[in-house]
Amino acid sequence: MDEGLAREVSDKIAHRLERSLKPIPVGVSNRHLHLTQEHWDILFGKGTQPRKFRQVVQPGFWAAYETVAVEGPKGRLENVRLVAPHRSKTQIEISKTDAQALGIKPPVRDSGRLEGSAGIKVIGPAGTFELKEGVILARRHIHFAPEEAKDFGVKEGDTVRVRAGIGGDRELVFEKVLCRISDKFKLEFHLDTDEANASLVRTGDSVNIV
Repeated sequence: MDEGLAREVSDKIAHRLERSLKPIPVGVSNRHLHLTQEHWDILFGKGTQPRKFRQVVQPGFWAAYETVAVEGPKGRLENVRLVAPHRSKTQIEISKTDAQALGIKPPVRDSGRLEGSAGIKVIGPAGTFELKEGVILARRHIHFAPEEAKDFGVKEGDTVRVRAGIGGDRELVFEKVLCRISDKFKLEFHLDTDEANASLVRTGDSVNIV
């Protein structure tokens, strides 16, 4: 093997090994929704504002006190929490278990890619509306700030393998984990409740890229 190529391969292996030892905090995403101003007004009334319940890890976002119910052909889910501030499109993120209870088939999507996704009836204290599309199973992903992405050697849109539940009875490797990079992000691995239960991880645990 060419000496230069051998050195390059050796450096890549060393980097991957070093990266595999760096912990990434877990954030388990329970069912939640993001609302447009128009849909907020329908559900909670014009002239009202979301009330901050608690800060989430990602800067600029927070969980609100306000919740809604969602209703599908087979069932209804209560207490789906709003994550604020408002967005340009209403988006509801649920698990596969939730989808089966509701009787709908949302696709696995990156946040914001809502074309052709599932619809649902959304019910608030002041009114209801039929969401034509916007319900998804969120694709598992890692948020990186730019300096964190550089440290881990990943680029926007890369996919990586993540080992979760290390040493536990349900340790597993998640494939095709999307890397998302922004100066508005903070390092965190996002997965839904079904995925968290499968690997027995909780918010605040750590995972590793392998």
